[in-house]
Amino acid sequence: MKACILCGGLGTRLRPLTLERPKPLIPLLNKPSIVHLIEHLKTEGFTDAVLTLGYLGEMIEEEVRKIEGIDIDCVYERTALGTAGGVKNARSHLEDNPFMVVGGDHVLDLQLRELCRFHETNDAIVTIGLICIDNPAEYGVCDMDADGMIHRFLEKPEAGEAFSNLVNTGVYVCDPEILDWIPDGEMYDFAKNVFPALLDAGKEIDGFLVQGRWTDIGNHEMYRNACKWKLDQISGSARIPTPRIRDPVMIQGGSDIAESSMIVGPVVIGENTTIGDRVLIGPYTTIGSGCTIEDDAHILTSHIYDNVRIGRESLIFSSIIDNDCRVHENCSLETGTVLGMRAVVLEGAILSGVR
Repeated sequence: MKACILCGGLGTRLRPLTLERPKPLIPLLNKPSIVHLIEHLKTEGFTDAVLTLGYLGEMIEEEVRKIEGIDIDCVYERTALGTAGGVKNARSHLEDNPFMVVGGDHVLDLQLRELCRFHETNDAIVTIGLICIDNPAEYGVCDMDADGMIHRFLEKPEAGEAFSNLVNTGVYVCDPEILDWIPDGEMYDFAKNVFPALLDAGKEIDGFLVQGRWTDIGNHEMYRNACKWKLDQISGSARIPTPRIRDPVMIQGGSDIAESSMIVGPVVIGENTTIGDRVLIGPYTTIGSGCTIEDDAHILTSHIYDNVRIGRESLIFSSIIDNDCRVHENCSLETGTVLGMRAVVLEGAILSGVR
């Protein structure tokens, strides 16, 4: 089966991280999130994919061309077409056999083969991957019966409106017939337009409760949650003879860590990064390549990208710092702070929730 990966969005809720990169290239454990996604598709048996590209799409194409073991085609959108419109724009790659639709900002380890098998053994024009979420307010909820048939949808329900916590993941297995329900060249969405039209016409839509974990990285909080559960999956060992580094820690080649510093995993550190004396790096932290963390700095539950310098005695917690930033001495970056590329924080500054 072929996967259609939707990568046309602007990622406005993730700014400033998406001012100079498309959302699927945001680092997740120091690797673009779309690379994680395609690698998972490969493990699930997918050998072909088509990417629908829009904002900064050339950057995505350049990155995915490096991935081996899967054939990838790219289709560009001249204007934003929505989830369904983007799929229709790639029709020439999808009209021969059933295909899977997945978002380019999805972070998942779902058992997709089971979803595909379920669709192949039923008569629905589309099967929607569903999961249960405690708070479905940011998603579309579905009403499904015990036979797996879906009867209604509601996007982003208000308090008291939700009739279920079965959430539409945006992962669909579709028969090619569904392309006939999507107009050419128009902004058109699966959940808002296609699925209601199918139900009104009496067409069967099935749902399938997929096992595993799933999120999208639609905003900074979702992104940090995705990083957290991906860090929970690492099993690396620092291979450094010091009791002050507690696994799981993954440290790539060329990095230098002072023996007086403490690192408590799960933590990932990239290549050629220098950690000074008496630095504390706490759990659920990632640090990219080419970084310098100066003496007595504390970095806790934060995500630091490449070529960042953190000054002496600075405190960073629950924050995100993009490439080539400079945080000077005695600074404090507190919960929710996000620095875009090349930002400079001067000595003694205190930032709380600043973007």
